[in-house]
Amino acid sequence: MRDLLAGLDHPERSQRFIHVAGTNGKGSTSAMIAAALRQGGFRTGLYTSPHLVEPTERIDINGAAVTRESFAEAFTVVHQMAEQMLLEERLDAHPSYFETVTAMALLLFKEQCDISVIEVGLGGRLDATNVIDPELCVITPVAYDHEAYLGNTLASIAAEKAGILKPGVPAVMATQQPAAYAVIEERAREMSCPLIRAGDHPLSQVDADARGCRFVLDGEPYACNLAGRHQMENARAAILASKALGLSADQIAAGLQMVRWPGRLELVSRQPDFILDGAHNPAGAAALAAYIREFFAERPVWLVFGAMRDKAVDEVAEQLFPLADRIIATAPNFTRALRPEAILELSSHGESVIAATIADAIQLARLAPPTAAVFFTGSLFLVGEARALLCSTVS
Repeated sequence: MRDLLAGLDHPERSQRFIHVAGTNGKGSTSAMIAAALRQGGFRTGLYTSPHLVEPTERIDINGAAVTRESFAEAFTVVHQMAEQMLLEERLDAHPSYFETVTAMALLLFKEQCDISVIEVGLGGRLDATNVIDPELCVITPVAYDHEAYLGNTLASIAAEKAGILKPGVPAVMATQQPAAYAVIEERAREMSCPLIRAGDHPLSQVDADARGCRFVLDGEPYACNLAGRHQMENARAAILASKALGLSADQIAAGLQMVRWPGRLELVSRQPDFILDGAHNPAGAAALAAYIREFFAERPVWLVFGAMRDKAVDEVAEQLFPLADRIIATAPNFTRALRPEAILELSSHGESVIAATIADAIQLARLAPPTAAVFFTGSLFLVGEARALLCSTVS
């Protein structure tokens, strides 16, 4: 990655960055920080992954995905440089998809942005984004995911996430489980990073409903329009990060109220309610399960569920399936998708059916009672495919 950027005349240099790592919530937290920065008058870049529908979603400038034309032009620049460097034996292999898009984002942000929020793709220490020199780092809650790459203990996973910390650069640490907390704290000490601990800033006057939350932090009131109590933890990290960047409480509050993050407890239609949520690991499933218990205990709940083979599907299903009155097992159009028949083998749920495609699953879901809540979940690939179909229908 460093060799490729050198060939591109180092677009990662002379830019202002915030670098965000973590297991769950890093995308939401990044979006909140970017929204606050826009309210502060900054032309702001936001780099996230994966995309739900269009690859252009990964590169956002001032609240809007870049155009297909800009995306294609940036790809051409990066691809041609990679091909030239391969011919000159300055690269051992062509950059991966993620490395290529990361380089494209850095090029576009340097041309158009005052400051950019960069979400880590996988881990942190060896991630393609870890070539930047940020002025602030953020680590959202660490949990189990991608164990094949990051290790099978919280300590090993936290060590990979903490690999984004840079000497002397301040860092915001969301509330962590003890094993992760100890690793991040030690790494910050080694790197002489001033550490802003979310746990040192308790929330008060907390209130939540099915569509958002309200609370007071450090004497200032905030409201967040992203659903789920877990978003309060993400909002707390985003607020502390935004304050560290010099933004006012009013600018941060305005940013939180305008932020949108598709595919995360996103209500896309009513009667029945269709809600999209990419709960693809045990921690995400736990957050979704808590949301269902708190706000939908008195309503029929249907689950449209699909997952990737390399995920902890049994742990996710164990948390979600008992809450559903009916399960529609399906598979997104993706090579790593788990067969719907294999999903149903994980559960003895009496009310379950198979839909061969997401489109078929949507048709079955439309048979739910008008009072029902239908959750599309288990994989962001499922959520993205369903969102493309549902939102085109709604619009």
